[in-house]
Amino acid sequence: MKGLRPISTTDALVNALREQILAGELAPGARLPEEALASRFGVARPTARAAVQTLVFEGLLRRERNRTAYVPKLTAHDVHDLFLVRIAVELHAIRLLVERGVRPYAAEEALERLEGDRGERSWTQVVDDALAFHRGLVEAVESPRLARAFAALEAEWALCFAQVKQARGGLPPRRNVEHREIFDAIVDRDAEEATRLMREHLEGGARLSLGMD
Repeated sequence: MKGLRPISTTDALVNALREQILAGELAPGARLPEEALASRFGVARPTARAAVQTLVFEGLLRRERNRTAYVPKLTAHDVHDLFLVRIAVELHAIRLLVERGVRPYAAEEALERLEGDRGERSWTQVVDDALAFHRGLVEAVESPRLARAFAALEAEWALCFAQVKQARGGLPPRRNVEHREIFDAIVDRDAEEATRLMREHLEGGARLSLGMD
C-alpha cells in the first residue's frame, strides 16, 4: 500500500480556499486580506501570502499592485476567451483520438462517475469529474505540451462552473448526456460527429457561464 503524500500547511490552505471559491462560498468580489486569512486559519502570515500567490497564479484570485487579492467575476470577454482555447485544444484532441483509434479510458472512468451520481456528491466533486472527463480526452493524445495547455487554464474553467452554480444552482442534467454522446462518437471513430458534439457542448458551457442558457 502506498503511503499518503504529506502536504504542507500552505498546500492545505490553498486547497481549502480553492474549494470555497469553486463551491461559491467565496463570491465574486470577496476580498482575502492576508492578515485576516492568517488569523482565521491559524497560520503564519507568510503562509497566507504564499497561498494567495498560488491562487493568483491559477487565476482563482486576482490582485492589483499593493491591493488585497479578491475573487474575480469572469466577464463575457474572459469566458469567450477561455472557451476559445478549450474549443481549439479539445477539438484537435478528439480528431487525433479518432484518427489513432484511441479509447480514452480516464475520460470513460470520469463519465461513469458522473453518470452514477445520484445527487449525494458535493458540487466540487461533480466539477472535478466534469473536468476530469475533458482532461482525460486531452491526456489520451499523449502530448505533454497539449496536456499542459489544458492544465494551465483548468482552474479558470472550474471558476466558470462556480459562476454556473451561482446563476443556476447546478448543471443541467443534459450535460452528462452530452458527455456520453461525445464519448460514444469518439469510440465509433466518427470524427465529424464527435467534433460537432464537442463544439456544441463547449459553446453551451460558455452560455451557461454567462447565464444565457
